[in-house]
Amino acid sequence: MSPNLVDSVLSYPDRLEVPAVLLLGGPYVMIEGDRREVPEGGKRLLVFVALSTGRVDRRYAAGSLWPFGKDERAAGNLRSALWRLKLAGIDLLESDKCSLMLRPGTVVDVSILCDWAARLVDGSATQADLCAVNWRYDAMDLLPGWYDDWVIFERERIRQRLLHALEVLSRRLIAEGRCAEAVEAAISAVSADPLRESANRVLIEAHLAEGNLVEGRRAYERYRSIVHRELGIEPDRELTSMVGLGLGNGNVRPRSAGRLVRSGAMA
Repeated sequence: MSPNLVDSVLSYPDRLEVPAVLLLGGPYVMIEGDRREVPEGGKRLLVFVALSTGRVDRRYAAGSLWPFGKDERAAGNLRSALWRLKLAGIDLLESDKCSLMLRPGTVVDVSILCDWAARLVDGSATQADLCAVNWRYDAMDLLPGWYDDWVIFERERIRQRLLHALEVLSRRLIAEGRCAEAVEAAISAVSADPLRESANRVLIEAHLAEGNLVEGRRAYERYRSIVHRELGIEPDRELTSMVGLGLGNGNVRPRSAGRLVRSGAMA
């Protein structure tokens, strides 16, 4: 996927030139630049299919969305949901007697971001994938307020994938000397999960690579305060020594982008 498409689903969904299902901050859809709200009676069905890969068995969808009662009633609820979506001008689901799927050419914001994240994590990211994007805080929180088991599982899976990707992105940017962008990517990860040690570690690394030891120490102290208050523990000793607070081998100083040195020994 084009990185411009990644940027669009995060910041400029009104510029999308293809039909799109937006689950982050939604759900809603964009069709020809027009935002259309999804009717309550069709939301769960549209989201369920959008989060699935390819075709979805109708009976499986009906049973998952309406698990209580008879199969005939669940099937009737599914038909009603399809009708409500079409009535609202959201004709994005193809259906036959056996299955459901999104119409070809329809994009889903979560799928675009997960593909981008996968390329970063597996090492296949291109230079275009390293372009900083304007991350919204809700980009890590899929469908807040939804408590269906299938939503909870997907929410955490997607959140973890994106957090890992932002950490990898920050380190890749450090290695290329793009430290300011690396700091921004790391801050996005820390903002999404302030207790996540790996995200805070990357943020400190980015500050140190930029030559900002004071900023690195500030980031460390914020993290130390949070984990002490919330968990009653201290940060890892290696993380502490990274900012030269006397618990490691000495002060840390930047040597080159992406490479940190401790008392003459490479970190």
